[in-house]
Amino acid sequence: MKKSMAFSRITKNSKNIPWTHAGGKFRRLGPESCTESELLAIILGSGSRNKTALQIAEEILDKHHSLYGLMGISLKELMQIKGLKDVKATQLAAVFEIARRIVKYLERE
Repeated sequence: MKKSMAFSRITKNSKNIPWTHAGGKFRRLGPESCTESELLAIILGSGSRNKTALQIAEEILDKHHSLYGLMGISLKELMQIKGLKDVKATQLAAVFEIARRIVKYLERE
């Protein structure tokens, strides 16, 4: 599934100018405006030599179908994703662990 690499943003002059990074869209329009791929790309921060963070995020989500689908993936599995080195895989695993703990906490309330 081919996705657009540009994101629209609205300026004071009401002209659409492409976003160059999902983080700008997040800051300007809020988290609700971002797709799952864009949110994941923000967490990844940067891409690899051949792929942007957004391209890596899109490939991950294409394979696992959603952020929810990533919740059960082990660190070892994350480290096998092309474009993710050990540090990024560890950071991503930590984000999902935090999410799991928040859900667990909310379920106890």
